[in-house]
Amino acid sequence: MRAIIAGLVVMSAVEIGAARGGEVVKLTLKSTEQSAPWKFASYLKVGGTEMIKGPCFYSSNNGQTWTKQSVLPDFDSNLPYGYRRSAYPLFVDPVNGNVIQLVLSLDTPGLDPHIVEPAVGEEAYYLRYRVSEDGGKTYLFDEPIIQQGKTLENPFDEVYLGKTGIYVGDSGSQIIRTRSGRMIIPAQSSKLGPDGKLWNPGGGWTYTDAVMILGSWQDDNRLRWETSEFIKGDPARSTRGMIEPTLADMPDGRLLGVMRGSNGGKHDPDHKIPSYKWYSVSTDDGRHWSKPKPWTYDDGKPFFSPSSMSQLLQHSSGRCFWIGNISPANSKENDPRYPLVIGEVNGHTLKLIKSTVLEIDTKRPDEPGVNLSHWWGLEDRVTHDIVIAGDRHSQGYKTSTPVTYRVSIQEPIAP
Repeated sequence: MRAIIAGLVVMSAVEIGAARGGEVVKLTLKSTEQSAPWKFASYLKVGGTEMIKGPCFYSSNNGQTWTKQSVLPDFDSNLPYGYRRSAYPLFVDPVNGNVIQLVLSLDTPGLDPHIVEPAVGEEAYYLRYRVSEDGGKTYLFDEPIIQQGKTLENPFDEVYLGKTGIYVGDSGSQIIRTRSGRMIIPAQSSKLGPDGKLWNPGGGWTYTDAVMILGSWQDDNRLRWETSEFIKGDPARSTRGMIEPTLADMPDGRLLGVMRGSNGGKHDPDHKIPSYKWYSVSTDDGRHWSKPKPWTYDDGKPFFSPSSMSQLLQHSSGRCFWIGNISPANSKENDPRYPLVIGEVNGHTLKLIKSTVLEIDTKRPDEPGVNLSHWWGLEDRVTHDIVIAGDRHSQGYKTSTPVTYRVSIQEPIAP
């Protein structure tokens, strides 16, 4: 039974155990609250409960209440008509405390600002960044992200502004700081074909390769940028290539990247291509990556997942969890984006431990459909719950209801 108490839906406890080296790890769906104050929030300091969320909200009490603060300078108000600056969620470096604001940028004069995801973006998106030393109150600069020795017109190898765009996908593609101190932005880039024009070999909505933008802090609080090699998909197996990578720095030093793929499009109208998530591994701090393969359960069996975002989340217990959509049958491009699940990643095989997969939410009997995507996951420092804040979007994204899920991790009890 579910009981509704003052807007809080208290779920019956669901515990999933997994044998792992003699341990039993339990995930429990603790509660579902019909609000999302933690969406896009990050902790502001190495310790404590101060939080921020972009561009200008601050909490001193672990997200219980929020106040708006002024942010200076204003970089965006006087841009030419048609230019766009869309800030991604803020990232706080867990070591030096610097706040990084990534900004999706598009400098296209006269472009209608009401067009959502304009097609020209695949040729013209680029990234800017801003750094704050005082908790996001003031930013030191606003600059394009360009590899050392490159130009804005050719900011990275194989990226040419006006021909190929480079951008970050959904909110699961969060910046990480590796144990070596390297900053990594998980990004994606459209591709040029043999004719020098935008290339779509898979026949889907778009086509991209994943790429990691690697940053190293300099004395002036700027970052020196370079890129990894591209993580290239097979258009015959994913019609949109590799999309929206999410990253984790695993205990043995390997980096795990999990990516969205897709089927469908003009080359696969009957959706016969299996709908998988894909994974790639780096053993050299993000410079080089293995050829992407379908991500599977730890028993080697594949699972279906729609073309939707996912997130790897590293917990203070040392464990790594994955949040995403798993389908009972082959998906059709983006659908269905339910149920929403969480499970533990095996630290040795880097696969998803099937016996830990816990359903967080799914379509209700009275709903024609639901989209459980575009959320934000983080760990509550006080309770150590995993908090997943976002919205329950209706079929077709016509309406949305805010929601926050809490999942508790119950550590094994020593005999």
